[in-house]
Amino acid sequence: MRYTRNKKKTVFKIATVVAIVFVVILMGVLFWYNISSSPLNPKGTSTTVTIKAGSTPAQIANQLQEEKIIRSATAFRINAKFQGVENKLQAGSYSLSPSFNLTQIIDYLVSGKVTSTTITFLPGATLADNKKVLLKAGYQESEINQAFAKKYESPLFAGKPETADLEGYIYGETYTFSKDTPVETVLETTFDQFYKVLTQNNLIESYKKEDFTLFQAITLASIIQREANGGEEPQIAQVFLLRLEKDMPLGSDPTYQYIADKLGVKRSTTLDNPYNTRIYKGLPPGPIASPGLPALKAVANPADTTYLFFLHGDDDKAYFAHDYEQHEANINKHCQKKCQLL
Repeated sequence: MRYTRNKKKTVFKIATVVAIVFVVILMGVLFWYNISSSPLNPKGTSTTVTIKAGSTPAQIANQLQEEKIIRSATAFRINAKFQGVENKLQAGSYSLSPSFNLTQIIDYLVSGKVTSTTITFLPGATLADNKKVLLKAGYQESEINQAFAKKYESPLFAGKPETADLEGYIYGETYTFSKDTPVETVLETTFDQFYKVLTQNNLIESYKKEDFTLFQAITLASIIQREANGGEEPQIAQVFLLRLEKDMPLGSDPTYQYIADKLGVKRSTTLDNPYNTRIYKGLPPGPIASPGLPALKAVANPADTTYLFFLHGDDDKAYFAHDYEQHEANINKHCQKKCQLL
């Protein structure tokens, strides 16, 4: 009986000690959390913090700690998770201060109270692709359509027909704009950057020596952009330039694929449309995408070769040929799958 009472007392003492330790730990955690959630610097001033698109909650928390906006990345994540907004933090540029507490900072990131926004247009993107980028940036479809339909004044549009749209002219790069920047201003910024790239690389004069208008050069560069996997631009440019010289169709599959997608019809190598360079000679009526700098340079500086054909094999490598017999051999050897999907 005495043994049982002693055992109960021992268990009670252990339980009491455990409870005390638990309370002490809990109080310590709460103390740490309260300190970590408080402003890092009550007298701190605001600074611009840019959260990149695709950043994870952990990356955002670490960035805020590294930029000395918050005390603890861990406390930030606990707070965001407790509020149920861990996956609702938005990218953008924010005016944040170390004088804010965690709740205030999280409210900013969830509500999207940005001072500026980052927009990335990609080389090789079509006008339809760029429209999606602008929609994702928060612009309304009506204002995007209106901006796309507007006539712009820029030396970039030299040689561009009045009937041509803005396909190919939104230069692929990352831009930062203040909040509520009109779509027209966004587009004009990309046009200015495009022209700047052309002039800095002396490409406009080089195109004139090739007897190309700027519009024609951009059109050809856009085809090269969609054909190249990277690094092959000069060789592909040489093929197309030689075909133009010999009055041969360019034979570029991305051209008929582009117009088929734009018209909402089935892709077909026999599609009867001037954009289909498999059956129509010369350049298509306009660009099929926004060319990047390597493609733009390739038009002015093609490779010193004499190829007339090329293909991308099943291994995604480019294979060039001087005549159709060599081209057929490349198809049989390197393109058993992809060449059946055209």
